[in-house]
Amino acid sequence: MNPDQQMNKSSMEGLQRSLGYTFKDRDLLITALTHRSFLPETGRPLPDNERLEFLGDAVLELAISDLLFRRFGDTYKEGDLTKMRAYLVSETRLVFLARTIGLGRYLFMGRGEEKCGGRTRPSILADAFEATVGAIYIDGGFRSAYGFVKEQFGSLLESAPEKGLKIDYKSRLQEMIQKHYHCLPAYELLEINGPDHNRRFKVALFFDNREISQGSGRSKKEAEQQAAKIALENLEEHLEENGFG
Repeated sequence: MNPDQQMNKSSMEGLQRSLGYTFKDRDLLITALTHRSFLPETGRPLPDNERLEFLGDAVLELAISDLLFRRFGDTYKEGDLTKMRAYLVSETRLVFLARTIGLGRYLFMGRGEEKCGGRTRPSILADAFEATVGAIYIDGGFRSAYGFVKEQFGSLLESAPEKGLKIDYKSRLQEMIQKHYHCLPAYELLEINGPDHNRRFKVALFFDNREISQGSGRSKKEAEQQAAKIALENLEEHLEENGFG
């Protein structure tokens, strides 16, 4: 059976609403949704989604890299940004997004694969999401693909430092200060600038009644983490110089 015959106009429109993108060439979307197991059942030499997945993987990595650089490039080093990108483009995150869209129910796959749970298989869902990114790129260019990625990864992007780095700088700093100095750091909010939709917070970190560092961010929590990160780096360097590393 032709995939185009399986996906009626209503379901096609429903999926595109979930994607937030309308295809000019809907065959590209159908290809993005076609798993290789489906092809033997069609009786026709139709393309599967593997080449679009290859392309989408590259487009996704570039889009995420740009988003991370613009959002966190002035705060984190290259190594940290790399870790955040790896977190965001991991299979777990792509599967989460694919399930949020409901991509699984639109996939074209063989009966055997479907009976084995193919519609919920993480690798298949992640590949289909990447293929969809590739299809949008071919259909509408990088700007369209970038817009799709930005929309889909919105909340995940904001959690990338905390989840991707898996480092709580405040906790690490507190543990180190308690261990070596038997006291606690303190944080003070210095200022809040910018319009409501783009607030910037600045905090100072104090230790032993002395200001050690300052941090800024789009939330008080982010600013405190940044201040703790700077203080932690300075403290670790000081301890190593004095033989406590």
